[in-house]
Amino acid sequence: MTKNIKQIAIYGKGGIGKSTTSSNLTAALSIMNIKSAQVGCDPKSDSVNTLMNGKFIETISEITRQFGNSEESLIKTIYKGFNNILCMEAGGPVPGQGCAGRGVLVALDLIKKYKIFEKYNIDIVIYDVLGDIVCGGFAQPIRHSYAEDVYIITSGEYMSLYAANNIASSIKLFAEQGLNVRLTGIVGNLRNVENEKNIIEELAERLNVPVIQFIPRSDYVQRAELQGKTVVEAYPESDQAKIYYEFAAKVLANQDRFVPCPLGKEEFKSFLSIKGSI
Repeated sequence: MTKNIKQIAIYGKGGIGKSTTSSNLTAALSIMNIKSAQVGCDPKSDSVNTLMNGKFIETISEITRQFGNSEESLIKTIYKGFNNILCMEAGGPVPGQGCAGRGVLVALDLIKKYKIFEKYNIDIVIYDVLGDIVCGGFAQPIRHSYAEDVYIITSGEYMSLYAANNIASSIKLFAEQGLNVRLTGIVGNLRNVENEKNIIEELAERLNVPVIQFIPRSDYVQRAELQGKTVVEAYPESDQAKIYYEFAAKVLANQDRFVPCPLGKEEFKSFLSIKGSI
């Protein structure tokens, strides 16, 4: 019988903390004895650094350009990070020489073709995806059903909320096209904006999706990252690490899947004006 691998995509505005949140989530899951993998889907290729003690790993795009698309080549891009987490980076083309989104699709197709997650007996995969969902390439993890569960990370800042609403719009469109992708929760990565939790909760209510976790701003995050580590690894007894463990437990237990109800542009602008964000 084929093992059911839980595959999750993490989306949100660039710079909102997707990689930090993804890596701490993956680290927490691994400590909970869940065989975990993280795939960076961003040409910056920095998703798994803090799982690799600060090391930048070779990407699927780099290796396949050099050695071809064989299984042997792909194996070269598999690294074991903190607590035996399987780490991979899709990478992208040489700057200015191609579509980075296309590189993500090629990478994911190769992982699927050679059944990497099945061979390594993975229980859960976290896809850390570049925030610009307007680029069709970066919608590939959900457009091609590699990940059918999506979490959106947002703060209470204008552009972050705007991106969250755009991502929700894309998920609604894919659902209407017959794909099985659904929005499974909003994650509030707090930036200490005034009335921030309330703003995020109200947008989530408008989208008809729950806020599954708030992650407070913490000095532990930067201190850990300066060591090339996650908070879960560097400060396992901290309150911040406990937040990531709480988030991981919720992700494992979450069975709710929603087709969101995104706001139109004018409705969104009105919402933020009322909430005092603009």
